[in-house]
Amino acid sequence: MKKNSVLAWSVVVALGGFLFGFDTAVISGAEKSIQQYWNLSVFEHGLTISIALIGTVIGSLLGSRPSDKFGRKNTLYFVAVVYLLSSLGTALADNWYVFLVFRFIGGLGVGTSSVTAPIYISEISPADRRGRLVGLFQFNVVLGILISYLSNYLISQGGESSWRWMLGVQAVPSLVFLILIKFIPESPRWLILKKGATEKALEILRIINPLNCEAELAAIKGSEKKLGESSKNKESLFSGQYSKPVIFAVLFAFFNQVSGINAIIYYAPRIFEMAGLGAHSSLLSTVGIGLINFAFTLLALNFIDKVGRRVLMLIGSFGLIASLFLVAFTFYTERFSGMAIPIYMMVFIAFFAFSQGAVIWVFISEIFPNQVRAKGQTLGSSTHWVMAALVAFYFPYFAETFGGAVTFSFFGTMMVLQLLFVWRFMPETKGKSLESIGDNIVLH
Repeated sequence: MKKNSVLAWSVVVALGGFLFGFDTAVISGAEKSIQQYWNLSVFEHGLTISIALIGTVIGSLLGSRPSDKFGRKNTLYFVAVVYLLSSLGTALADNWYVFLVFRFIGGLGVGTSSVTAPIYISEISPADRRGRLVGLFQFNVVLGILISYLSNYLISQGGESSWRWMLGVQAVPSLVFLILIKFIPESPRWLILKKGATEKALEILRIINPLNCEAELAAIKGSEKKLGESSKNKESLFSGQYSKPVIFAVLFAFFNQVSGINAIIYYAPRIFEMAGLGAHSSLLSTVGIGLINFAFTLLALNFIDKVGRRVLMLIGSFGLIASLFLVAFTFYTERFSGMAIPIYMMVFIAFFAFSQGAVIWVFISEIFPNQVRAKGQTLGSSTHWVMAALVAFYFPYFAETFGGAVTFSFFGTMMVLQLLFVWRFMPETKGKSLESIGDNIVLH
């Protein structure tokens, strides 16, 4: 039962990931109708699509503040309310400016949940199951994207105001998320380190780790002392003593996006049309990408605690390098034999979902000591979102100016650098307590 309690708490919080994925992707089915409804110019249309991403970057930059000050649980309440307001506000908006405000608010929710949800799950998970449980967050992001595509397809048959239903339907899972948060406890590590509520934390630790709860409590308190009183007083992420986890988080998030993943997710139909496929085949191939992303994320969750984060990253890096250079080579030779590009793209998505996609939120939530975990997660998450915005913004220009061969060769070269980083520097974190990981990385 106690083992199932931790799983249930993780599933509830991972619902934030589902809403994150749904909110991010749902606009793809509604954007053309919205452009026509308010007769938007090219700039206004672009702003309508990107305003949520701007909110996401700001939410991820500020996410550690409420998480540290008010607690992980209260911050998740805020996220749920924001998702609910955003879905109802965009569905009922009577003018474009109101619509923009509510899309921006939704982006704040996405950014804040990408910081708070992985931290919360990592802090309540036993060491031997932490990879799988934090990985539930990414799994639900991918599931949210897939369900939003399906929902858009089904609702699109409903006439000219169907775009309002596409956006409004998110209110249902948002409300469920808001209700279920009531039944999860606060993070025991936050209670000890930020509130000094040892007894309350020990009750939660007894459920998480009944055999070693006292030892875990001592380790959490001990981690604070090992890193010195100076860090407790100052808690500056850039004080020098945290330089290793800071470098790991920034590089990991950087490589995640310079693989080209968001360019491929956002512009898949356009890439397929560049390769000579018709519009209908392009949309069909995009659905294939969504399904493969989902299937290989699920597969990775079964391996992340068995073989470890580093092994998944090594396997993934080789697959990403091969698939990206095959895409580049096909563009270079211009031998577009029907399904070559879609097949290579799907291989790319499979290896990405199996490695970077599954590992990023797990690894970044593990490598920072307790005192600065929220700030560290904020750094990794905001680096990820800023890079996502830059890649998505510049990809059409690069593809148009330099062509597919150069663009995908650049992504492939970045993955060679990722392979070197993983092989030479990335530590393995599977099966270790958060305290021992943080101490090892900071103190060695």
